[in-house]
Amino acid sequence: QEDESEEEPKLKYERLSNGVTEILQKDAASCMTVHEKFLALGTHYGKVYLLDVQGNITQKFDVSPVKINQISLDESGEHMGVCSEDGKVQVFGLYSAEEFHETFDCPIKIVAVHPHFVRSHFKQFVTGGKKLLLYERGWMNRWKPSVLHEGEGNIRNVKWRGHLIAWANNMGVKILDMISKQRITNVPRDDISLRPDMYPCSLCWKDNLTLIIGWGNSVKICSVKERHASEMRDLPNRYVEIVFQFDTEFYISGLAPLCDQLVILSYVKEISEKTEVECCARPRLDIVQPLPESCEEISSDALTVRGFQENECRDYHLEYSEGESLFYIISPRDVVVAKERDQDDHIDWLLEKKKYEEALMAAEISQKTIKKHKILDIGLAYINHLVEKGEYDLAARKCQKILGKNTELWEFEVYKFKEIGQLKAISRYLPRRDPVLKPLIYEMVLHEFLESDYEGFATLIKEWPGDLYNNTIIVQAVVDHLKKDPQNRTLLRTLAELYTYDQRYGRALEIYLTLRHKDVFQLIHKHNLFSSIKDKIVLLMDFDSEKAVDMLLDNEDKISIDRVVEELENRPELQHVYLHKLFKRDHHKGQRYHEKQISLYAEYDRPNLLPFLRDSTHCPLEKALEICQQRNFVEETVYLLSRMGNSRSALKMIMEELQDVDKAIEFAKEQDDGELWEDLILYSIDKPPFITGLLNNIGTHVDPILLIHRIKEGMEIPNLRDSLVKILQDYNLQILLREGCKKILVADSLSLLKKMHRTQMKGVLVDEENICESCLSPILPSDASKSFNVVVFHCRHMFHKECLPVSNTVSSVQFCNICSAKHRGPGSAILEMKK
Repeated sequence: QEDESEEEPKLKYERLSNGVTEILQKDAASCMTVHEKFLALGTHYGKVYLLDVQGNITQKFDVSPVKINQISLDESGEHMGVCSEDGKVQVFGLYSAEEFHETFDCPIKIVAVHPHFVRSHFKQFVTGGKKLLLYERGWMNRWKPSVLHEGEGNIRNVKWRGHLIAWANNMGVKILDMISKQRITNVPRDDISLRPDMYPCSLCWKDNLTLIIGWGNSVKICSVKERHASEMRDLPNRYVEIVFQFDTEFYISGLAPLCDQLVILSYVKEISEKTEVECCARPRLDIVQPLPESCEEISSDALTVRGFQENECRDYHLEYSEGESLFYIISPRDVVVAKERDQDDHIDWLLEKKKYEEALMAAEISQKTIKKHKILDIGLAYINHLVEKGEYDLAARKCQKILGKNTELWEFEVYKFKEIGQLKAISRYLPRRDPVLKPLIYEMVLHEFLESDYEGFATLIKEWPGDLYNNTIIVQAVVDHLKKDPQNRTLLRTLAELYTYDQRYGRALEIYLTLRHKDVFQLIHKHNLFSSIKDKIVLLMDFDSEKAVDMLLDNEDKISIDRVVEELENRPELQHVYLHKLFKRDHHKGQRYHEKQISLYAEYDRPNLLPFLRDSTHCPLEKALEICQQRNFVEETVYLLSRMGNSRSALKMIMEELQDVDKAIEFAKEQDDGELWEDLILYSIDKPPFITGLLNNIGTHVDPILLIHRIKEGMEIPNLRDSLVKILQDYNLQILLREGCKKILVADSLSLLKKMHRTQMKGVLVDEENICESCLSPILPSDASKSFNVVVFHCRHMFHKECLPVSNTVSSVQFCNICSAKHRGPGSAILEMKK
């Protein structure tokens, strides 16, 4: 029985049954030894049983009428040594006729055969009564005994490992090196008050060089080490060092290693609550981590073995199987097997403690090794546990991972959530693709939301694909609810989405437009509903004129400009927005409406009227001028007058209406008309502020003297001196600019002339590949000894002299006929070559 705690036990226990049960009903166990293939059990009635690992009897030996004290097996499991209370010792082969018998005059407590007894040169075993005897088989198969130790009381325990024999007597523990036949250590007994026959010493080899000693309540871990050659002298070549030493709470009945930890079987006494008398309690099996001077308890289990109330410390034994981490607890009436817990046991413990998530994780990690559990079963138990705790959302979320693609389980869980009124919790996690559940499942969830949560219903309709459920049924359900609440925007929006899934786009569009929903444009684009919106253009423009205009202009092939303008006839402000954007995109597409646009701009968007008049080449100027004059739009009127060629009227309007000399000067500069400048001077001559403006700006366009001569004497002109200084500075700047330009021009001309001269002075290669541009024959004669005349122009065209036409000009300079046909330049003059 395991202690109730939150800490998981390290070991699990089960009784060795079958044949063992039958044996212990009539007899009592006195000792046992473990081999990886079988078990050997000795009893108080002198019997030795060979058992399989399930406890079934495979062989029986009647060795003695009295108690079997010890059984020893070699590593091969083919030879066994047995000793009994009546002094008998037997060593025999289990599968051969080899046998040794000896009877001593005192009880023999221990026997140990050599670990490699199966080999001929290792035929050795030791026995222990009052002395420790070594038997070796020699000449003629005779056994020769020799005394290894005596004089310190009875030999209580022996363990043989490799070339080392460890034994315990009344005084302590000794180790003998069989190679050197030297005793290398003596570990004295700590508590000499304890009777060695009642509290025997426990010995265990962890490996070939590590011995574990348990006696009373003391544990020592000894390491056998090689002595350095310089330290030997007359000492053995090995020595023992105690590396760990600690005391336990109870008396030790057995020891076994478990990796770097220790398994300790303890005999426990306690005070009875009823009689207040010390009595035997259940033995304990502890796992401890040795430390240099103490130990850390890893786990501790109390074992309910049969008859524990009458047992003493010497009645318990602990044996172990090295390769399998199996530990056998032997008592007179019971044999219990302890094994390390595997992953199935770990999951069992987690489930028992209701740690379902950890159990599920452990099962997923070890799914290839677990045999008892299934991941799905653990997952379903976890979901049920969460539902019982009321954690419905978490339970629903776990369904995704646990149920996977199993549609039957999904549907079962959905109905279970329905029974407890938690369909909403599982709705977010229902599968929507691979697998897909029956439509009824999704409809059931949607109806649940429709009855209590319109927003949640709308969310599911938006998130779920329309093919999961019967769309007609859900549409009808929504329509029924709208009869009770016709203006519910959430239901209307959801109904529009359902119509969209059902490809009833016209109805969806009507609802979206009624709701002024932002998805209306996306719906039109996605499903090409332009034919459905031809009579709904005003509604679209009222909802979002910017998006509506962009959509209409992007799809002129589906809804013509004329149709849009016609639909907006009664809404001139929207008509202007549409035509303005159309004009921005293309100045020519809406040219037939440019006349209409003049009025629209004048009414709704005057800032853009002047740019429109400037950019449009199709608007009637007379109509525009009439409208602008009616509304007294001066700037626009000025522009139209100038564009119609009436610059003097335009200038007059600037001067009289705007009284802006700078604008007038700017206008005169644009027109670049001398008469206009004359009009401007005449108009400004009696207005000193205008004269100042002219003096400051006229210098580069009109001779300032014309203006200065006309100024009446005595007229006071503001900032006259500054204006005159500016005129002089502007004139001086013009002179400097002209001189600088002249210098640059001369320098560039000279540079280019030199470059041309250098180029024309270079030689020209004439070879057999060149041809006469007139007769097209090779320029060089085939007979190089004959004289010839070749004319080469600087343009690289070549002629035989006789092929050139005779020049009719008086000048002696000839030009290339080919280049002269295009234009005559400095590179076409002649270069004559004679031979």
